[in-house]
Amino acid sequence: MTITYRNGVSIGEIVVYVPALCIAIFLAIKHGFGRSSGWYFLVVFSLARIIGAGMQLATINDPRNVSLYIGSAILTNVGFSPLELATLGLLSRLIESINKTHKTIVSSGVMKVIELIILVGLILGIVGGVNAGDAYTSTGTYVPNSLNKAGTALLIVSYVLTVIATIAVSLSASHAEPGEHRLLFAIAFALPLLLVRLVYSIFSTFAHNKNFNLITGNTTILLCVALLEELAVTICYEAVGLTLKKLPKKSHGVQQVGSVDSSDASAPMMQEKKENLALKIAKKTIIGRIVMAFVPSDDHKVRDVEMQSQGFEQRR
Repeated sequence: MTITYRNGVSIGEIVVYVPALCIAIFLAIKHGFGRSSGWYFLVVFSLARIIGAGMQLATINDPRNVSLYIGSAILTNVGFSPLELATLGLLSRLIESINKTHKTIVSSGVMKVIELIILVGLILGIVGGVNAGDAYTSTGTYVPNSLNKAGTALLIVSYVLTVIATIAVSLSASHAEPGEHRLLFAIAFALPLLLVRLVYSIFSTFAHNKNFNLITGNTTILLCVALLEELAVTICYEAVGLTLKKLPKKSHGVQQVGSVDSSDASAPMMQEKKENLALKIAKKTIIGRIVMAFVPSDDHKVRDVEMQSQGFEQRR
């Protein structure tokens, strides 16, 4: 079987996203693999594009394997979600930078709500794609179902909320740390491109237009309205990530300064860390919470110490 136009696009995806994956992994290691950092989702997105393109190329040797077409279509359809989650990650970093000196309107709770909406939309898109694939096996036509439509609707809502949050954060962007302002510029550059990509998802889900069909649709439209926008956003975010400095880890305690020997001071500090870890584990379990309810808090301990010291001074 000869290489088609669609196969050529898949080859191009592998060529550009293999280096993008390497850079995304480097950024995740440098800045942290936490979901709130955004770089984790660039790794996920790059993997999705490489695997989806690989499945499309696998149809050259096995053109009758329906599962390959369905898998490639699902991975193509869910490409918007990781990029929007990466956008939220960068926006969260900017908010954290601003909050060091100024209180922003957008709280972390709002960001978590938007992230939850995206994740639910992503799950509905995957499940709906699998169901549409089952129908494609019997009917020969790939038609998005109600789950796909619900997932895309949630992505529309999440995009609108992301734009509103970005505008709200931009009002306080002047309070961000030096070098962190470029995050806002990167997000402002990416949002219009993500809108174009979202339009493709809307047409492929709601419009009965064969040109936007994820399996048999027009490859040029897919390339110009979806894939190129995704690539531009990925390049923009990774370029900004390479220029950002690594944030220092948050200190969880205050180091006491005195004439105490370092070897003697390290033992209480290590013991305190172990106790804090045990408290955190205890508070995560139901039994632990019940037990902790009967354990006096640190505030009570401090009050007891103060009362004892006052009584000692009165006796003197």
